[in-house]
Amino acid sequence: MYKTMLQTKLHRARVTHAELEYEGSCAIDGDLLDTAGIGEYQQIEIYNITNGERFTTYAIRAEAGSGIVSVNGAAAHKASPGDIIIIAAYVQLDQRELATYKPRLVYLDEQNRITHTRNTIPVQVA
Repeated sequence: MYKTMLQTKLHRARVTHAELEYEGSCAIDGDLLDTAGIGEYQQIEIYNITNGERFTTYAIRAEAGSGIVSVNGAAAHKASPGDIIIIAAYVQLDQRELATYKPRLVYLDEQNRITHTRNTIPVQVA
């Protein structure tokens, strides 16, 4: 049996561009892709904290070190520059892999610079 698990996320990325006429996808700073382990053309989920939209697209590489997070094509209707989003990718794992699996969590500041990484989310308390 396989389970679908969070592979990685870019937490609180800021949308820098929304390009309706650009070929569909989400362009992400190459350094962020590499740190998160997101492959070019890999399916990603975007959760827009600002407006509540949730949608699926794929990642393409933007210039490394640029801080670009550009939501393109039809998805540009679902995010605007300045919106805060979470970009997540998932992986299917079998029971053996689950025993030692940890996701890669990448946290960003307002300029889409990495502030820290970790592989667990703190337990939510009351």
